[in-house]
Amino acid sequence: MADPPIEGAPTDLPEAIAAPPHRWAPSIVWLVPIVAAAIGAWLAVHALLERGPDITVMFKSAEGIEAGKTKIKYKSVDVGQVTTISIGKDREHVVVRARMTKDAESFLRSDTQFWVVRPRIAGGSVSGLSTLLGGTFIGMDAGNAGDSQRDFKGLEVPPAVTPGVPGRQFVLRGADLGSLEVGTPVYFRRVEVGRVVAFSLDKDGHGVTVKVFVDAPYDQYVNYNSRFWQASGVDLTLNASGVKLDTQSLVSILIGGLAFETLPDAPLSTPAEPEASFELFDSRAAAFAPSTAGYHTFVLYFSESVRGLEKGAPVDFRGVNLGEVHSVDIEFDRATKTVRIPVVVRLYPDRLLRRELRRTVTVDQIERREVVDTMIARGMRAQLRTGSLLTGQLYVALDFFPHAKPAQVDWTAVPPTIPTVPGSLTNLETSLTSVVDKLDKIPFEAIAKDLQVALRQLDSALKSAEQLVQRVDTELTPEAKDALVEAKRALAAAGRVMASDSPLQEDARQALGEITRAAKSLRVLTDYLERHPESLIRGKSAVEKP
Repeated sequence: MADPPIEGAPTDLPEAIAAPPHRWAPSIVWLVPIVAAAIGAWLAVHALLERGPDITVMFKSAEGIEAGKTKIKYKSVDVGQVTTISIGKDREHVVVRARMTKDAESFLRSDTQFWVVRPRIAGGSVSGLSTLLGGTFIGMDAGNAGDSQRDFKGLEVPPAVTPGVPGRQFVLRGADLGSLEVGTPVYFRRVEVGRVVAFSLDKDGHGVTVKVFVDAPYDQYVNYNSRFWQASGVDLTLNASGVKLDTQSLVSILIGGLAFETLPDAPLSTPAEPEASFELFDSRAAAFAPSTAGYHTFVLYFSESVRGLEKGAPVDFRGVNLGEVHSVDIEFDRATKTVRIPVVVRLYPDRLLRRELRRTVTVDQIERREVVDTMIARGMRAQLRTGSLLTGQLYVALDFFPHAKPAQVDWTAVPPTIPTVPGSLTNLETSLTSVVDKLDKIPFEAIAKDLQVALRQLDSALKSAEQLVQRVDTELTPEAKDALVEAKRALAAAGRVMASDSPLQEDARQALGEITRAAKSLRVLTDYLERHPESLIRGKSAVEKP
């Protein structure tokens, strides 16, 4: 029922009509946030899908590493970033957590290596200079092992050789490290061909183990006949042979180095296998010293001074090294009540073999004894000689002495004894002593007295001679001067007489003319008498008369 109209109200107002409900239509304004939300969701999903693994690396120190800033690089390409840094549970290490890229996931193996790249000088090379401007970063070397890993222990120094570099690694064992360190160069004929990659002290403490890497193609020159030696600094040797200076290069003088070569007369050999072990010698001379296999120990007894003879001094035979001195001692001989000096030497009789037989013939102990007995029977003896006047060091020389007393080697003694003869210096001292003794026997005092008498007589004779000279000067000189004046006058007169215009010369020419004419007349008379000898009796005929 409709409400009654209100008085005074207008009656022509329109009547409202209720609209039916309808559906909501989307506006284009909402498209922008929807698209943005979709892109954000896609980015989030993509980020989750492209997110790399998280790893932890333990270092002894976090020096130069900053969370959210320090990068992890592989071949100078960013493959990760440090997220957090914390102290390890053992309080001796720091734990660096980093997030790697998706592409770097395949690099994370059990043999993957991490290290902090800082400016470093080692082994004669400078590395990490780029960090001076770009900051410290963590270097990475991808592993090749089959199993994946996320927790690693970082290296304190960068590896000297990264995997994949062509070449081979070898192991050297020596008495001490010398001046070697990681990165020290390795030389072959003074060409740098490799470097030291690691070293460690042996468990027994009696030596060191050094690992070296030789780059290809130089690794082919390392064979089982090669010798490695310390080429560090300046190798100055002062021994019985004198002073010898040897070095590889200026770099090896400053930082040290290693060198290797093959024995000159060694047979050809195949290249050594990787990780092959070699002995590390102290010097090139020790590396190329002849083999000491099959040595025999002998003792030499000397009664003279052995000052200058040291352990390791050579024992040679006419300049060829046959052994070395092992020890020098002193002992009292109760039998002779004298002090003698035993010198123990090691001889290598095998070196007396021909060169081509040394590596093919095995010499037993009996044959070695026969060689020594034969040489002793022929007069071979040991003698101390001076190797260098500069150093004053001695060496033991084996040589033949034809006039030496007969001797034999007692092989039952341990060690057997080789007979000796006095050294050249001892002989010189003996000769000088003999000369001094002879000089002592000369009566120098009597000779001096006779010499004084002779000198007085000579002085008296000289005084007499001086008086004679003075008398000659005072008495004979004026008369001699007058005689010289007269002689000069006579010579002047003779010169005037012998002049061409002198009367004597004119008279002589006239006399010679008369003599010439007389000779002509005589010759005419002689010719006539030869034709008419009868004229001496009858005279000249009338017909012939004028």
